[in-house]
Amino acid sequence: MILFLEFCRLLKVFMDQIVHGAPVDLSFRSLSRLTDAWTETPCSSLRPLKKNSERKYLSCSLRLSNNSITDLCDLHQTVCHFLAEPSHLAWLDLSFNKLSHIEQVLCELPGLRVLYLHGNSIYTLSEVDRLGMLPHLHSITLHGNPIEAYKTYRNRVISALPRLKTMDFGGVTQQERVLAKLWHQSNTRCRNSRKSLH
Repeated sequence: MILFLEFCRLLKVFMDQIVHGAPVDLSFRSLSRLTDAWTETPCSSLRPLKKNSERKYLSCSLRLSNNSITDLCDLHQTVCHFLAEPSHLAWLDLSFNKLSHIEQVLCELPGLRVLYLHGNSIYTLSEVDRLGMLPHLHSITLHGNPIEAYKTYRNRVISALPRLKTMDFGGVTQQERVLAKLWHQSNTRCRNSRKSLH
């Protein structure tokens, strides 16, 4: 099972590179702040990264995984520092860092399609809701965070992000969409009835 999941992950990485070009890869750099990345040179990949006349990368993918990043307050500036077209950022890998929140700055990436947040310290499940405003987000990873322990974890994420095609490297089924919708309706009714009692 672990080999199959790893195969799926590598296949996803390969497909993302085909669709979005080679990523600007700043993984495994011991970065604790995003501004620390600005002096780094991205890892070389199978396909060379191309630059524009301003020496910015012609890529739609940014990898910042396996670092020690604790917050995303400089995310916008970091994306603008590296990418020629920051608004076209489609794939962002922040996995295996020390993030404890899903910050609002992620919602300022309108082209985002793939977001990896697995292996962090995110503990507030309701923060997933804010990602619902990303119009093209179709793939997310959140496993390996404290929120995964919630009984309603998968329902809550699928309910908050109805355009998801994959979650935690697995496909979102039609049955899961129906269950998430029913869960959301039931949860809304419960909340409304509690409000009317007060």
